[in-house]
Amino acid sequence: MDSDDDQTIPLSQRPEWSDVNPVPQNDGPNPVVPIAYTDEFRETMDYFRAVYLSDERSSRSLQLTSEAIKLNAGNYTVWHFRRLILESLNADLHEELDYVENAAKKNSKNYQIWHHRRWLAEKLGPDAAFREIEFTKKILSLDAKNYHAWSHRQWVLKTLGGWDDELEYCNQLLKDDIFNNSAWNQRHFVVTRSPLLGGLDAMRDSEVNYTIEAIVQHPENESSWRYLRGLYKNDLKSWVNDPRVSSVCLKILSAKSRCIFALSTLLDLICQGLQPSSELKEAVDSLKSSNVESSSSGLAETICSVLESMDPLRVNYWSWRKEHIPTLTP
Repeated sequence: MDSDDDQTIPLSQRPEWSDVNPVPQNDGPNPVVPIAYTDEFRETMDYFRAVYLSDERSSRSLQLTSEAIKLNAGNYTVWHFRRLILESLNADLHEELDYVENAAKKNSKNYQIWHHRRWLAEKLGPDAAFREIEFTKKILSLDAKNYHAWSHRQWVLKTLGGWDDELEYCNQLLKDDIFNNSAWNQRHFVVTRSPLLGGLDAMRDSEVNYTIEAIVQHPENESSWRYLRGLYKNDLKSWVNDPRVSSVCLKILSAKSRCIFALSTLLDLICQGLQPSSELKEAVDSLKSSNVESSSSGLAETICSVLESMDPLRVNYWSWRKEHIPTLTP
């Protein structure tokens, strides 16, 4: 849609702009801290102000917004005016998607670019879903935790569709990097929101098995432990009563693994009513250091003492937990 031809020539020397009187920026008579703009930036914005104030929605104005965006991709007024021009010209929005994709290569975390992209997708409707899914996939292949790309992808799925391969996409991301907390978050989004999967209740059993396998392979990965807890959202009873949850804690702790997440999960289970087995008690005892004694008050307090020793950065938190153990604790 836009060309770089003649952009190296000052606007004041281009014949097609000879009829326009540029409008300088007005900082008042005594600006406190004048900004040292480059000559190119100053001239481009002076001409932009001229067409903006006259509301000139023309092809040359569209081209001018491209030049202004190239100099400052975060100028929301320029982007806003660009959208007005596109609508007035009945422009090819697929070509505009190409433009945005090029702009995003160097500005993948620019709010204005992503807002503009969403506006285009809304205009194009469900037919844009596949292209938007692929676009975010490209961005995420370069930065797997790009918040803007994930936010846009979720909006596309909810608004335009494209759920078919999303769970498999999460599988692949986690296969590549099991510690990718953004992929875990997306997996939970898919499991709970996808109209194709039946919701969390229908998916819980298989997801618990998947997550436990991930925990066993990498017990130090906090993301998988958090995901496991999230699978029982608003259903603490099922979380406490599912033997797989306490069993994975036992498996990790029995290996004498100093896993903070296994201990903290076990602590939460006990505080919610879990009756710990003798094997769990033995596993916790095996992790005690010489300055940690078993508590007569129960296993939960002993776990807090162990965590105070193992996790010095959060020693005050574990001390607080010890003082606020529910009375239902055995």
